[in-house]
Amino acid sequence: MKYTGVIERYREYMPLSRDVMPITLLEGNTPLLEADNLKKELKAPCKVFLKFEGTNPTGSFKDRGMTVAITKSVEDGAEAVICASTGNTSASAAAYAAKAGLKAFVILPKGKIAIGKLAQALIYGAKVIEIDGNFDDALRIVREIGEKTRVVIVNSINPYRIEGQKTASFEIVETLGKAPTHHSLPVGNAGNITAYWKGYKEWSTKHGSSLPKMLGFQAEGAAPIVLGRVVDHPETVATAIRIGNPASWKQAVNALDESTGQINIVQDSEILSAQKLIAGAEGIFCEPASASSVAGLRKLISHDYFSAKDVVVCTLTGNGLKDPDTASRDIAPPLTSKPELSEVLKLIQD
Repeated sequence: MKYTGVIERYREYMPLSRDVMPITLLEGNTPLLEADNLKKELKAPCKVFLKFEGTNPTGSFKDRGMTVAITKSVEDGAEAVICASTGNTSASAAAYAAKAGLKAFVILPKGKIAIGKLAQALIYGAKVIEIDGNFDDALRIVREIGEKTRVVIVNSINPYRIEGQKTASFEIVETLGKAPTHHSLPVGNAGNITAYWKGYKEWSTKHGSSLPKMLGFQAEGAAPIVLGRVVDHPETVATAIRIGNPASWKQAVNALDESTGQINIVQDSEILSAQKLIAGAEGIFCEPASASSVAGLRKLISHDYFSAKDVVVCTLTGNGLKDPDTASRDIAPPLTSKPELSEVLKLIQD
């Protein structure tokens, strides 16, 4: 079986030259897992599926969009790319830039990035600059650099990012045979919910399939779309969605309105609880931001939102190994024992 990245697999949906050579790490083709154990734990009347994007090459959904953005940058003759990031974008941009032979510059909010993501950006060879500010400050600077230089911005304000990320919708419909009735996603910069909705609409136009209701969830301390105003100092344990002024705000609201979906808030405690539940019930270790999709699902189930006819897909956006520190703070440490069989058996039998 020949494996391909998302550009080659879905070339007919890509706004690229037909003969362009993809810059790819064979992203996409991520698992869509039916979560029967999770369904039981949540007492969900509906079917529940998890789209685990943590199996992408750099461990997050960002790779889907980055392959297209970097491929287009190379096609246009770029020599360098830049991004602002809460972590995952920096890792993906640095990796794909390395594959393409481009320089990569990353602007990060100091002290606000999970160590796993920072390590990725650095080892891939990006020039990383930390600023005394938040993500929104970093993105403002990146926008200004993009206006004044030839360095290409590869944040989700780059439309080619959205084109790549929409392919996750295609994979879901292909696997299920039709679109789910509902799709639940974390919302930070809001590019992903925008991309999924774009993908579902394009697939529906071409193949006549139904469309899901889009469900978005923001962390309580970083919920500008829910609140209807910019959050100047966003705070949440879910670093990937710690954003106070989403770049794709308008597009996300359009997706929610067009799909007759909704956006809501989940607390950090609910996010961390959902992260542990997903791991313990389904054997999937996702990063905290990812778990907000399931935390939101749990909240809606408690309000009798779903019926037995519904099929819900929850996107898990990134791998838990990106942020092991957060997970380790909320779980019990290993047991200790003398190196003797009897002592170990006592612990096993307790």
